[in-house]
Amino acid sequence: MQKKNLVIVESPSKSKTIEKYLGNDYKVVSSKGHVRDLATSGKYGLGVDIENHFHPTYTTIKGKKKVIDELKKDCKDANFVYLATDPDREGEAISWHLYDVLGLDQNHYDRIVFNEITKPAVLEALKHPRKIDQDLVNSQETRRILDRIIGFRLSKFIQSKTDGTSAGRVQSVALKLIVDRDREIENFQKEEYWTITAKFEDLEADLFAFDHKEIEVKNEEEADRILSTLKPDFEIESIEKKKKNKKSRPPFITSTLQQDASNKLGFTAKKTMSLAQKLYEGIDLGTETVGLISYMRTDSIRLSDEFIKSAYGYMKSTYGEEYIGSVKQTKKKENVQDAHEAIRPTSVNRTPESVKQYLTNDEYKLYRMIYYRALASLMKDAKTENTTVIFNDENYQFKATGQTILFDGYLHIYQEYEDTKETQLPPLKEKEFLPSKEIVKEQHFTKPKPRYTEAKLIKEMEELGIGRPSTYATILDNIKTRGYVVMQEKKFVPTEIGIEVTDKLQQCFSHLINVKYTANMEEDLDKIADGKKVWYETLEKFYKEFEPSLKEAFETVKKKEPEKTGEKCPECGSDLVIRKGRYGSFTACSNYPNCKYIKQEKKEEVVICDCPNCDGSIIEKKSRKGKLFYGCNHFPKCKTAYWDLPTGRKCPECGAMLVETKKKEIKCSACDYKE
Repeated sequence: MQKKNLVIVESPSKSKTIEKYLGNDYKVVSSKGHVRDLATSGKYGLGVDIENHFHPTYTTIKGKKKVIDELKKDCKDANFVYLATDPDREGEAISWHLYDVLGLDQNHYDRIVFNEITKPAVLEALKHPRKIDQDLVNSQETRRILDRIIGFRLSKFIQSKTDGTSAGRVQSVALKLIVDRDREIENFQKEEYWTITAKFEDLEADLFAFDHKEIEVKNEEEADRILSTLKPDFEIESIEKKKKNKKSRPPFITSTLQQDASNKLGFTAKKTMSLAQKLYEGIDLGTETVGLISYMRTDSIRLSDEFIKSAYGYMKSTYGEEYIGSVKQTKKKENVQDAHEAIRPTSVNRTPESVKQYLTNDEYKLYRMIYYRALASLMKDAKTENTTVIFNDENYQFKATGQTILFDGYLHIYQEYEDTKETQLPPLKEKEFLPSKEIVKEQHFTKPKPRYTEAKLIKEMEELGIGRPSTYATILDNIKTRGYVVMQEKKFVPTEIGIEVTDKLQQCFSHLINVKYTANMEEDLDKIADGKKVWYETLEKFYKEFEPSLKEAFETVKKKEPEKTGEKCPECGSDLVIRKGRYGSFTACSNYPNCKYIKQEKKEEVVICDCPNCDGSIIEKKSRKGKLFYGCNHFPKCKTAYWDLPTGRKCPECGAMLVETKKKEIKCSACDYKE
């Protein structure tokens, strides 16, 4: 039997799609993500040899031994092995781990990358194989070791000195931005000001100047004085018309996709990246399974020549040649990984409308926005005529503005995602007088900068160079799940714990947990990826600053005293206090470890249904590891229990309890019956 070529990708859904493209000479399998991670052995459980240039020790991730054994067998039976993990640093690191753990021969493997999961892209990638880029691997592994050191060591400090549970290299800086903004709002001194508006038949004009010099109206007395001076009729002093070009924005990168999906579609960053992953990995369109978008973790706004050519052809036949623009040339920013393209549709012919029936509603919304953003970036500018009318009344100047769209350009397809609107002004002539219907005053107060939304925080982090856009969704999710922030009106509000953690970190580690240091570290990681910096030297420099600060902090910062409940321990008479455990707070004796009394809190039973095996009730319970299950309240006399939610109904086939799964499926708890 002829041996096949083996292609290893990360995702099982991806492997099925790609195998269809390559035919019978190839077998495509999946590593199901990472197969190894840093061990938790060695000093502080970091999994690295600090004294030996931070040499890492890796261990197989729990549950991945079977996957590795199967991959080893596949490699042994293969003619040649292609490592085809994702086209970024993390994907490169996964390929390196596979190469190492599978014991691949240098002459028996190649690394291939593709930016989209389409047949032409995959076949083209096979024509340009290469070996693993060790510089990219070093950069990713340096990031992993940094995050492990800070995650383990700093989190231990936070847990011992505060009510917090964790700290992180980027996570803690993002939290600091939120806390700092909240304090700005708290300390903001509002100032009073007034506006004066003249209302005419078909327009309104606002006071902005006196004697052609800008003015501010600070109080009501001043506003009343101006109002008493003004006459009902206003002279049209000038009408200025300016034609302007409104340029489309470049195609999406990871950060701008997350921002616009938040602002326009109301998606969280986590949801956006999950949906984008599905669109990238492949959608079953009936006749074929194909990735609808290019790789969604990218900092580049570049589009391939092939896509541009096909987009121009499509736009010419669909919208007309007058809409075809030029490729936007934008100066490359610092810290940009330009290894692949912007986020775009893999085929301009797969319009959102043509694939809508195969997508969920949310997948469709995201794909539609990505599709039209990519096309809009290649279309001509919109042309507008902006009109500014200056009215004069007793030497006070009022301004009214209007806008007319002369040529819609890219707005032809992207109008719903933009704020550009027409505001028509009525026909007016200079030196004419226009009678006002009324002139009104209104009190205002200056406002502080608003709290961060997800979109605004992502934009801020990107502009400051903190972290990588591909990690933003995880970072924001972490600070929510750790209880450091809550969302109010879709804005981040720090909790008491979040503020406490931030203050403690700034007290001891302000030289490391700050915007500048974190951004500089990203630059160092980029230099490692480019082969311009030695990875372990970066770690050594960091550790020489970090570890002495940590030791000093452990010695000097007082441990937070647990909160007293006002009760006495029934066993030794000491105060009872609230302590933290793995599964939440509990009340225990302050004289621990001499006294190990723990107060058993009586919780109100949540009754689900009658127990089918005794006269008791099935109630909500939690396992020792905090996992929810449903069991009889007569335990241990009755040991009836279910992991899925009991319905209280009997199975028509065997009479056992019917349960509802997390996927809302009704099935029997004992036999194979399903509704």
